[in-house]
Amino acid sequence: MASCLCRYRRRIILFCSPCILLLPVCIYVMIAMSYVMKHGDTGGYAGPGTYVSTVSLPLLPDRFIARGLKRSRDLAPHPEKSFWRSELESGALWNIIQYMMDRQRNPILSPNLTIETSSNLERSKSENGCSPNSNIDITMPDFLTLPTQMKNFVRTMHCRDYAIIIDPSDVCNHGPLAKKWAPMLLLAIKTQTANFENREAIRETWGRSGRIKTRDGQLKIVRRVFLLGKSKSRQHEEKLQLESKKYGDILQWEFTDAFFNLTLKDVLFWEWFSRRCPHARFIFKGDDDVFVRTPAVLDYLQAVEANESLSDESKNMESFVIGDVIHNAAPIRTNNTKYFIPESFFKGLYPSYPGGGGVVYSGSLAHRLLEVSQRVHLFPIDDVYLGMCLRRLGVYPVHHPAFLTFDFPKDEPKEPCANHTILLVHKRSPAEMFKLWFETLIPSPECRNATLRVKPRPD
Repeated sequence: MASCLCRYRRRIILFCSPCILLLPVCIYVMIAMSYVMKHGDTGGYAGPGTYVSTVSLPLLPDRFIARGLKRSRDLAPHPEKSFWRSELESGALWNIIQYMMDRQRNPILSPNLTIETSSNLERSKSENGCSPNSNIDITMPDFLTLPTQMKNFVRTMHCRDYAIIIDPSDVCNHGPLAKKWAPMLLLAIKTQTANFENREAIRETWGRSGRIKTRDGQLKIVRRVFLLGKSKSRQHEEKLQLESKKYGDILQWEFTDAFFNLTLKDVLFWEWFSRRCPHARFIFKGDDDVFVRTPAVLDYLQAVEANESLSDESKNMESFVIGDVIHNAAPIRTNNTKYFIPESFFKGLYPSYPGGGGVVYSGSLAHRLLEVSQRVHLFPIDDVYLGMCLRRLGVYPVHHPAFLTFDFPKDEPKEPCANHTILLVHKRSPAEMFKLWFETLIPSPECRNATLRVKPRPD
């Protein structure tokens, strides 16, 4: 009996051993067939040396979001904290609105919102709601105590698309030679309808349009345009229409011309510039009560373009902005000044910005400012708003002592040739503009070799 069992056990072992070895292979084949039936074939033969993949794999997202802290020897560590703040510390109205805009336009936090979709969203908001927003009153606890200009701004700050009333189409050349004959300098001057004398003085002095001779005798093309909103005076508006027909340099939009609406002149001008004068190499944007030594500005800009130290000229030109730069400025909380910004509207320090009396930047930067301005909510002070846009672009404005937007320092003795050392000075009346123009146009022998100011502005 024992010998019989031994004989059968040997047979069982001989029979089962191959089955045991083949069992994993059978399981693998079954799994593979199940996968193919579910997902399709992984590939196919398409000719000699050619293999075409037919697997329908899920598409990977363009960007990944860290799901939490992981410690792994094989994987890079995820950050312990989130990339973006989930809550906003400030309760100021502008800060809240800008924070919401940033989150909506963040490609990771809102992956389905493309740039085109986002732009259309903002445009539809503006077009469908450009009447004053009375519901916003309740968002500021001190709204009823605010000055009128602040109330008006808050109620309409969602509007930035306004129709053009007067459009000077011949400021810059058009057609196939537009780039060749583009102005070296485009003067964009903020003014109001009632300031006829200022505009006349500018046209006859530093704001002349055409071929302007530099201090070294070269001829450069300069063009001029005045930026305006609407006034309440019908008489002034009718006179402005006649002025526009005579000079062709009036650019007017359908918004009320007010101090807190100067920011609109910036964003709307950038849009106009991109259509009407896109090839201008430099832009001067300033007030109508400044005096500019235009020939000296042209000399300076010509030197900037010819500077051989600019290894990447296009990149540097896209970031070129110069003026009287103000750093670490805080909002003025005194409500009896026109610059008053309540704490309920904005909290924080202002970014570095060039004073609005006069600033020069490149035409290529203006195109970038137009794009970034769509992502920065309107702010009531135009030069601060420019600083906000520059910061978003990673552009740092350069301070130049020859831009005197606050006039000559009172404690500084004025030398006989002081007016020959500046690029701009603020404020000057029409009569003073004529006087300075004739004084600086043909320098006296002792002032002929005067150089630009290098003394820094006292803090």
